[in-house]
Amino acid sequence: MTRTVYVNGEYLPETEAKVSIFDRGFLMADGVYEVTTVLDGKLIDFDGHAKRLARSLNELEMKHPVTEEELLAIHRKLVEVNEVEEGLVYLQVTRGAADRDFAYPKDAEPTLVLFTQKKQAVNSPAAKTGISVISLPDIRWGRRDIKTVQLLYPSMGKMAAKAQGADDAWLVEDGFVTEGTSNNAYIVKDGVIITRNLGNEILHGITRAAVLRFAAEAQIKIEERPFTIEEAKAADEAFVTSATTFVLPVTKIDGEAVGTGQVGPIAARLREIYLEESRKTAI
Repeated sequence: MTRTVYVNGEYLPETEAKVSIFDRGFLMADGVYEVTTVLDGKLIDFDGHAKRLARSLNELEMKHPVTEEELLAIHRKLVEVNEVEEGLVYLQVTRGAADRDFAYPKDAEPTLVLFTQKKQAVNSPAAKTGISVISLPDIRWGRRDIKTVQLLYPSMGKMAAKAQGADDAWLVEDGFVTEGTSNNAYIVKDGVIITRNLGNEILHGITRAAVLRFAAEAQIKIEERPFTIEEAKAADEAFVTSATTFVLPVTKIDGEAVGTGQVGPIAARLREIYLEESRKTAI
């Protein structure tokens, strides 16, 4: 089935969708994106994603292509026409098309593209077995809090992990874990969740915010601070969060088992709570 996608105000078959070869997203990675999960045909945490998109655009001095209300309507229409019950909506905004120049164009109109993907997320086998990660140096640019389309190094990190027989990578800077290639990273020690505090070094995860809120409501203690790979290896549990994986246990780091090497109770419980509560507030 050919998907219907959205490009600059038009709903088109994916085979007919086009953007300019002069688009700065293509030439300069001058763009930002968001991914919103769809469960039961509804959007999870849309408001959080919309607000983070606005922040990313403002940080890069980009025009807002549509209002939040218009954005919601586009998301809902794509979910409906593509009959997505479980999956995601990908959104990308670039500064627009202009002759190639390092200086920002003054009159370019932003490019707005959205498409859907059907994907099984709730019953992911990895949620039952956990994933393995390797550690890699974090050599990305310093503004990781802006969700840009500069994803080459994260892609390379995932490929490096696969080459070592692992599933993903945790990135390390100045001796401390920043985050995963496409997720926020956590460890659990003596019943306490430890995760890096917010700053320019990591993405301000929408799922992260929700999971920490649910953890606090469940009376689980939280410490927001950097931790090392050595500390992670000695933890009782580890896990990651992202919009499309929710809460995903990590059972092995650099070939060494975390805790018992099995999915831990806190990660399992948080995944359960997250799915239950998110479904209640989906729109």
